[in-house]
Amino acid sequence: MAQTHYRAYQAVGEGKLELVDRAVEDPRPGMVRVVVEACGVCHTDALTVEGGFPGLSYPRVPGHEAVGRIDAIGEGVSRWAIGQRVGVGFLTGRCGDCASCRRGDFVNCSNQAITGLHVDGGYAEMMTASEHALVSIPDTMTSADAAPLLCAGVTTFNALRKSVARAGDLVAVQGIGGLGHLAVQFARHMGFRTAAIARGEGKKDLALALGAHLYIDSAAKDPAEALLELGGASAIVATASSPATFGPLIRGLRPKGQLILVGAGFEPMSVNVSDMLFGERIVVGTNTGAPIDIEDALNFSLLQDVRATIEKVPFQQAPKAYAKMLANEARFRMVLEMQGAA
Repeated sequence: MAQTHYRAYQAVGEGKLELVDRAVEDPRPGMVRVVVEACGVCHTDALTVEGGFPGLSYPRVPGHEAVGRIDAIGEGVSRWAIGQRVGVGFLTGRCGDCASCRRGDFVNCSNQAITGLHVDGGYAEMMTASEHALVSIPDTMTSADAAPLLCAGVTTFNALRKSVARAGDLVAVQGIGGLGHLAVQFARHMGFRTAAIARGEGKKDLALALGAHLYIDSAAKDPAEALLELGGASAIVATASSPATFGPLIRGLRPKGQLILVGAGFEPMSVNVSDMLFGERIVVGTNTGAPIDIEDALNFSLLQDVRATIEKVPFQQAPKAYAKMLANEARFRMVLEMQGAA
C-alpha cells in the first residue's frame, strides 16, 4: 500500500519545532518528491525557527541540506528519474526570466526562493523540490556525508575557487567551526599556503590536522599584523558569525587582495576606509552556489577526501540537534538521519 502520510518538524515561531503528520501529495509540474535520507542542521535554519526573516510565514519546515531519493516526478520533468539520489540546497532554482537568469547568473536570480524559508525543507521524511534545484549525489558518498556539503561545503568551496588567489598564494581562514573546518581543507587541497585564524590555542592542533600550514592565535596577536609579516594574504575567508571581527582583517591583505564574507551575523561590520584605499583591497560576499556548483564541490571533495566532521542524530531528535547547533556545541555539523538511510 502506498504511503499516505509522512512526519515533519515544522517551525511555528518563538524557537519552537513541532512534530506533525502531513498528507503525501503528488508533485506539481516541474517538481519532484524526495524521500529524505539525511538533512544537515545549519545555523541559517535559525532564520526559520527563531524568526526574523522578512516575509516568513508559519508553519514552515526548515532544512536546506537535504539528501534523499526521488519517489515521484511531476509533469514535464525529464532529466531526473525515480530512485535517483539527489540533494536539495539553499536555493530552490531560478525563474529563468530576470536579468540575472538571462545572463546565466542563477545564484542571483531576482525571484530566488530559499529552501526552508519560502518553501518547506528537509526536516521531514519527505519534501518536494523544483527540478532546477536538484543536485546529483555521487554513488560513493553517503547521504550523511553529502548533506553538509550542500551548503557549508559549496559556500566555502566557491569562496576560494572564485577568489583572486592562485596556487601557492597565502590564503587565510578566519574561524575553525562548521564553515571554517571545511574552508581549511579546501584551501590546502587547492594548493594555497593556508593560515588558520582562531581565538586561543585550543584549535591549533585541529587546524593543523585539517591541513593548515600555520596557525594564528587572534587572542595573542593581531591576525592582520601576523598576515602582513608573511607578506599579506591574497584572500581571507571570514567564516565566523561575528561581523565585528571582519573589518580589522582587511589590513592583512596584500594589495588587491580580497576579504570574502561567508559567516553571517546580525551586527554591522565596520571598515577602515584607508585600509581599502591604500592597497585597493576588496570586500566581497558569496552566497552558496547553484546546483552545478554543489556538484563540483561534491566531486572535488571525493577527489581530495574533503569531509565535514559530522554528528549523526536520529530524525526524532531534530529539536535537540537544532538546540545543540544553536548553542555552538556542534562538532562541527549536525546531520539528521532517517531510519535505514544509506
